[in-house]
Amino acid sequence: MAKQASYDASAIQALKGLEPVRRMPGMYTHTIHPLHIVQEMVDNAVDEALAGFGKRITVTLYRDGSVEVEDEGRGIPVDLHPEEKRPAVEVAFSMLHAGGKFTRGGDAVYHISGGLHGVGVAVTNALSRRLEVTVYRGGEKHTLAFEGGELKQKLKSERAKERRGTGTVVRCWPDPKYFDSPTVPLAELEHLVRSKAYLLPGLTTVLRVEAKSGFEEKSWKYERGMAQYFELMLAGRELVAPLFAGEKYFDERAAAEHADIETGEGAAWAIGWVAEGDVFCDSHVNLIPTRSGGTHESGFRAGIFEALGAFMETRALAPKGVKLIADDVWGRACFTLSARIVRTQFHGQTKEKLTTRHAAKLIELCVKDAFELWLNQHPDEGKKLVDLAIEQALARLSRGKKYERKKSSGVATLPGKLVDCASGDTSRNELFLVEGDSAGGSAKEARDKETQAVLPLRGKVLNTMSKDARTVLANKELQAIATAIGVDPHGPEEQPELGGLRYGKIIVMTDADVDGGHIQALLLTFFFMHAPRLVEAGHVHVAQPPLYKVEVPSQGKGKPARRLYCLDDDELDEALERLRKEKLREGAWEISRFKGLGEMSPEQLWETTMNPDTRRLVRMQLDLAQIRKVRETFELLMDSGEAEGRRNWMREHWKTVEADV
Repeated sequence: MAKQASYDASAIQALKGLEPVRRMPGMYTHTIHPLHIVQEMVDNAVDEALAGFGKRITVTLYRDGSVEVEDEGRGIPVDLHPEEKRPAVEVAFSMLHAGGKFTRGGDAVYHISGGLHGVGVAVTNALSRRLEVTVYRGGEKHTLAFEGGELKQKLKSERAKERRGTGTVVRCWPDPKYFDSPTVPLAELEHLVRSKAYLLPGLTTVLRVEAKSGFEEKSWKYERGMAQYFELMLAGRELVAPLFAGEKYFDERAAAEHADIETGEGAAWAIGWVAEGDVFCDSHVNLIPTRSGGTHESGFRAGIFEALGAFMETRALAPKGVKLIADDVWGRACFTLSARIVRTQFHGQTKEKLTTRHAAKLIELCVKDAFELWLNQHPDEGKKLVDLAIEQALARLSRGKKYERKKSSGVATLPGKLVDCASGDTSRNELFLVEGDSAGGSAKEARDKETQAVLPLRGKVLNTMSKDARTVLANKELQAIATAIGVDPHGPEEQPELGGLRYGKIIVMTDADVDGGHIQALLLTFFFMHAPRLVEAGHVHVAQPPLYKVEVPSQGKGKPARRLYCLDDDELDEALERLRKEKLREGAWEISRFKGLGEMSPEQLWETTMNPDTRRLVRMQLDLAQIRKVRETFELLMDSGEAEGRRNWMREHWKTVEADV
């Protein structure tokens, strides 16, 4: 047996400065290519334009792989930071969680911005071979440079010779050792730069690409914003009905009527429906692209769907025997959505999915009444949209018949613990794998009996990391899961069809504690190892129940008592800060911590974790390009023969990862 390293104080590492980013880049950015670290530079420039400073942003891609972003903003401050005793620009690029976007409110530097995680360009610096910053401010030109994330050239100031106003120029050389490919994808960079122009009418964005013959330049400026962008994206295709475009932002008076909404929040949007061809969906928060959607998209979809439903009801257009669902309305929809949120919360550092809870309600309020009014002003066009939705519903029902779900009279007998749903439409149906009979009881009462099924699990399931299909099937608990889903356990090399699949979504719903996390890991291992096709097709999800409930008392006329749910400690801190800002007396609220899902009432469980309009789900995604790396990670964390590897991994990552091994 190998000699064990001594575990004493010397084994505890305290990573400082930008070292955590260099050690674990995947926790802070995408490591496939450097686009995201370039996006951090672009977002800073856009935040200046969003705040009203500057009308032009120029992005230059050089032949040596470096990227430069130039803006016309105020210029990053260069005076000494009062606490760090270093120039503020140096602090911004060399320290995590340092920036000007944490303060919110009327006296803040940025009332609305994309950055709130506080890592931003510090990550760009950490993962670059070299990074140069030039700031034009106060009639002077200030320059400094970093190499490998460390300061190489101290701040140097001189009288600006160029005839120009204020602004910042940042150029970085991404370090290839941190990325699978060191090349910034040009098509994605172009889409990013162009999107900033249509989201902020009047802003000119320029992309310069260095070639052998010189620089090739493209520029964009959309005076009509989204509507103009839509025309280009449609490329001559006709819409079923005229484009519905609009915007709504809450002023101080309107925001005061809603406890969770702050002044300046709202959205701009454009949506149209096409009868055939590809559709496109672009959503943004504070001009940052949210490729995986989030709560703002959920609110937008809910508002449009409910408005169309109200229009159908008032005009008796609802078809007999056919119940429309949201997917029928959205199947042929093209849209672009730009939300502005004061306090943003994203899923992960790459900000691809918004999780700010009140954003769903906010965007729904913005769009629902506006679309309903538009439909009633254009009844003939509204009727065309209803006909298109009905056509989509009939096509969906026709497809559903091909996948008629197997009942107990089929080959396999469904598990007795399974509480099944009534619908025969596989695409709509959901199976919740619930921890324990207590939570299972609440879930049974809370569920939508039409489309949601519940399968309670007893204790912790078998760790299937090193098990073959025969061993898995011999386990009663896993056999019940496989039978209920309609997919036989198999290995990564086998690729059986999913024709027997009985549910469009399989949702792992466990308590937000260590045991719940362990069960979640065991189930995800089972799906990854023995149902990879299920994961690859995007059917497996993990529910994110809240950890805290905050009971807020009535605050007088217009502000009745309400209940807030918080996913974690960060959201709880944010909610309490918001209550203090509303001048609510300290301690007037009551905070409860959920010990488990079984402690929630059916109403609370539905509202927070099972309602498709308000819940939070994380989809288990399988990147085929990273399959080997993913498998190695699963083996390290779940294989019984990797105890030593896990121990070393925990020593290295103890400060940033919660693990129960």
